[in-house]
Amino acid sequence: MNVDISTRTGAGPATVDGGPREAPTATAPPPGPDQEARGLVPALQRRLGRGQQIPFGRLLGPLLVIVVWWAASAAGWLDPRKLSSPSSVLTSAQELWTSGRLQDSVQTSLTRALLGLLIGVAAGVVLALASGLSRIGDAFVDGTLQVKRSIPNLALLPLLILWLGIGETMKVVVVALGVLVSIYINTHAALVSIDARYVELAEAQRLSRPQFLRKVVLPAALPGFFTGLRLAVTAAWLGLIVVEQINATSGIGYMMFQAQQYAQSGIILVGLVLYGTFGFASDGLVRLVEGRVLSWRRTITA
Repeated sequence: MNVDISTRTGAGPATVDGGPREAPTATAPPPGPDQEARGLVPALQRRLGRGQQIPFGRLLGPLLVIVVWWAASAAGWLDPRKLSSPSSVLTSAQELWTSGRLQDSVQTSLTRALLGLLIGVAAGVVLALASGLSRIGDAFVDGTLQVKRSIPNLALLPLLILWLGIGETMKVVVVALGVLVSIYINTHAALVSIDARYVELAEAQRLSRPQFLRKVVLPAALPGFFTGLRLAVTAAWLGLIVVEQINATSGIGYMMFQAQQYAQSGIILVGLVLYGTFGFASDGLVRLVEGRVLSWRRTITA
């Protein structure tokens, strides 16, 4: 029996009793735990996840609403005195732009919303840190904010008007209060939910207070903060709508209120489209920043 052992050295094909036999195929080493984890997660996402991401998918819903609205108007199913057609809305927007009213209203509303958002976010983060990282801060801050959470801003308007008048300060404060609550609730919840083992590890590593905040608290609180920021952006626009339609002499809400007096549904819809567009765009911007900042997370939407 002739056995060619050249397969051990790779010199040629193996033979048994002079006859050729199939050369053994090389087998890869078994994957390690990291390789299994990296391969398993994408496979599960393909089978059980949400599927492939649709380019510009979030625009499909609003576009469908516009198409249905346009078709219903063209078919005569909608009363133009109560709901103008998209073409009439575009005509109203063009007239407002030509007269300059649209630019002035948009600038005023954006300024109020941005100021209220910045003030509310800063105050909400500071209060969440004070309450989430200290028992004393929690005792003084959390109960007060929970009480404020149950009181709508609309109920505070008479008191705020009495204190601050009907000027810009009152409007910015109303927006900021709504933003503050959204930021505080979600950031505080993320802070108090930090695993105690991380705190023990930080103490074992003898991290200083600033290092603990930077390496443990900040990464743990960021997901909750961005959730609160998305809600805060919506709260800013909701608060703006309230103050601009009740006590205002300028802004998108005031423009809509004036149009209501003269039954100009086209101008009212222009205002609604502007509010919706700004809200959608600001939410998309927050989501984009969140995706970049929290790129280290692996989620079902990744």
